[in-house]
Amino acid sequence: MGSMFETLRNAFRIKDLRKKLGFTVLIMLIYRLGTAIPVPGISVEAFTDFFNRLGQYGNFMQTITGVTLTGQTVRAVPLFVLGIQPYINASIIMQLLTFAIPSLQSLSEEGEAGQKKIQKITRFVTIGLALLMSVAYWYSTKSAVASILPPALNALVIISSFTAGSTFIMWLGEQINDRGIGNGISIIIFTGIISGFPNNIVTVYYSFMKWSQKSIILAILGVILVLLVFVAIITLVVYIQSAERRVPVQYAKKVIGRKMYGGQSTYLPIKVNQSGVLPVIFAVSVLMMPSTIVSLFGFNGKVAQFFLNFSNNPLYYIIYALLIFAFTFFYSSISFNPEEIASRWQKDGGFIPGIRPGRSTATFIRNTSHRLLWFEAVFLIFIVLFPSLLSLITGSSQNIWLGGTSILIVVGVAMDIITQLESQLMMRHYKGFLD
Repeated sequence: MGSMFETLRNAFRIKDLRKKLGFTVLIMLIYRLGTAIPVPGISVEAFTDFFNRLGQYGNFMQTITGVTLTGQTVRAVPLFVLGIQPYINASIIMQLLTFAIPSLQSLSEEGEAGQKKIQKITRFVTIGLALLMSVAYWYSTKSAVASILPPALNALVIISSFTAGSTFIMWLGEQINDRGIGNGISIIIFTGIISGFPNNIVTVYYSFMKWSQKSIILAILGVILVLLVFVAIITLVVYIQSAERRVPVQYAKKVIGRKMYGGQSTYLPIKVNQSGVLPVIFAVSVLMMPSTIVSLFGFNGKVAQFFLNFSNNPLYYIIYALLIFAFTFFYSSISFNPEEIASRWQKDGGFIPGIRPGRSTATFIRNTSHRLLWFEAVFLIFIVLFPSLLSLITGSSQNIWLGGTSILIVVGVAMDIITQLESQLMMRHYKGFLD
C-alpha cells in the first residue's frame, strides 16, 4: 500500500503524467455531468417501466452507465442513458467482421494506417447503432410522452438527444486515449460502475435490514460480510488477471559475416485470462436479446412473459454458463493463432526445447492454450454467477454493485492504469506499484 501511494506521489511530480491524470479525471467528471442532464419530452414513468421490463439487461445497462433508471427516486431521463453500449456493440461487430471479411482482415494488417481506417468505420457503426437504439427507446415509450411539442418534433428531440449523447461519450473516450491515462472506453465504464458504489451499499444495507427483520446490527454485519467477499473476489481476479503460462523459447545461433546472432532464450507468455471480459459481454448480449426485443416492441402472451421472466429461471444460469464457455473458446480461436506463431519462430530460428519446429510446435501451443481456456471459462463463470447467487440470498431485487462483470471491468481498468504508470515511471527510473 505504501508503495502504491509512493508511486502516485512520484507520478504527480512529473508534469506530463500530472497533466494526463488530471485530464482523465476531468473527462470522468464531464461524463458524470452528462448523466445528470435531463432529456426533455419523455415520460420518466414510462421509461422506468420500460427498463424494469428489460430485467437483467436493464440492470446491466444501469451498472455500466452509472445511471439509475428504476425506483422511486428517478426524476428525469438523462442525456447519456445509452452509455457506451452502442460503441461496445460496434466494436464487437467490427471485430467479428474483421475475421470474416478478407478486405477488412487485410486492412487490419496494414499497421497504424489500417487501424485508423477500421476505427473510422467503427465510429460510423456506433452512430448507426446509437440511432437505432434511440428510435427503439422512443418507440417503447411514445405512448406516454411528457411534452407540449408536436409528436414529430418531440420524437426528433428525444432520438437526436440520445444519439448525440452516445456519440459524445465515444468522443470523450477517444480524448482519454489521446491525452489521458488508460483506455478511454474502459475508463468511461469504470466511472459508471464506481459511481454506483454508494447507492448500492445502501441497497445492500436495506436488503439485510429486511432479511434480519430491521435489526441494525445484523444489517451492518451483513454489509461488512459483503464487503469482505468483495475484497476476496477482487484479490482472486487480480491474481488470475496477472497469471500467465510461460512457454520457453530458444533461438538457434546464426553466423552472418563475422558476427554471431541469436542463441538467446526467451518465453511466450500465454495469459490465463486470455479473453478478459469479452466472453461475458457476448453471453449477456445473446442471452438478453429475446427479452429486449419483447420489451421494445411490447409483445404479450405466454412466450413473451417467459422471456421477460427468464432471468428468474434456473435454466437462465445454465445457458449463461454454456454461452460463456462457448464464447471463451470462440474469441480465443479468432484472436490467438498458434500456426502463425510457430511459422514466425521457424523463420527466425526459434523453437521450444523438446518440440519439433512447425506443426508440432503449433499443436503444443494450441493444446497449452486450450488447457488454460478451460480454467478461464470456469473462472469467468464463478466470478459472474457468484454475485448473482449472493444477490438472490440477500433478497436484493437489483444488481448488487459487485456483479462479476463489474469486478472484471474495474480490476482490468485499474491494472491497465497501473501498467501504464509503471512503464512511464520506469522510463524515469522511479519505483513503481509492482516493485
